[in-house]
Amino acid sequence: MSSLPPLRALQVFETVGHCGSISRAAQHLGISVGAVSQHMKILESHLDATLTVKEGQRVRLSAIGERFHARCRTAFEELRAATAELERTKKSATLYVSSLPSILAKWLAPMLYDWNRNHGRAELYLDGTLEDTSEAEGADFRIGYGQGGGNFENRAELFRDCIVPACAPGYIEGSSTVPRPERLLAYPLISIDSRPKFDSPPSWPDWFDDCGGGVPETVPVSLRCSSSSVAVQAAIDGQGIVLAQYAMIAADLKAGKLVIPFHHAMLLPSSYFISWHPNALYKSQCQDFHRWIIARGREQQRAVQDVIARNKHCLQDPEAGLVCDVE
Repeated sequence: MSSLPPLRALQVFETVGHCGSISRAAQHLGISVGAVSQHMKILESHLDATLTVKEGQRVRLSAIGERFHARCRTAFEELRAATAELERTKKSATLYVSSLPSILAKWLAPMLYDWNRNHGRAELYLDGTLEDTSEAEGADFRIGYGQGGGNFENRAELFRDCIVPACAPGYIEGSSTVPRPERLLAYPLISIDSRPKFDSPPSWPDWFDDCGGGVPETVPVSLRCSSSSVAVQAAIDGQGIVLAQYAMIAADLKAGKLVIPFHHAMLLPSSYFISWHPNALYKSQCQDFHRWIIARGREQQRAVQDVIARNKHCLQDPEAGLVCDVE
């Protein structure tokens, strides 16, 4: 048999499998129970297969029905995604940006007032996803990190971030800063660990070692988070000191929600990149956004360099441990 079953019958079957009930499927589709049953009979007749099994007042998918439904569900999800993409592309002023969730929420989003003020005619669609589905979803731009900085061939570096310790104001007893980094060990430490899906940013031991005095014997971590946004919020809520990316806390530092208790910044191993669809720059709003975000990336790079320049020199003292002087 080479001909496909009737599309409406397939849609009804996919809904029945999703709802697990003829009556709920009918309600979801806005048709009668009898109409659902009729479409199911048409489909089973066309396929010459029993797709459902009746159990009292309920029906469930048979073994072959479950396998068939899994493929149907995937196909309809693709159709829905394709329809949504088509609707977006029909709007010539739409700008679709895909990004890693944390950099979207903590870096890009706080700057969007500036973009919207000058480019209000463009409808901005933001998609925060860990996996890079930008090409499949028809995105104009993708913001990613390192080698995973986007599947599009066209790409440009935005900035290379650094990590600094941060905590809520007043969290450090008696002062907003400490004289040497090992003093931070007296407080709960928050770590970001996104493995195995992604390489994690430098760890607390890495940071202590980068200060120049070696790694303390023990670096206890009270809270580990897979999401940078969650870890930063935990620090804002007074749960500990987070080792965070500077770009993701710059707005919170400016708003007074966070302070840096010890000024030592450590560069990340790689940079953030923006990539774009080959046809994106044919649209005027994409040209504008491209220029705008590249400029914001350069500004962020200068801010990171300023933070690095404020690093303290740390020397090992047998009596006092890591003793640091401002450069």
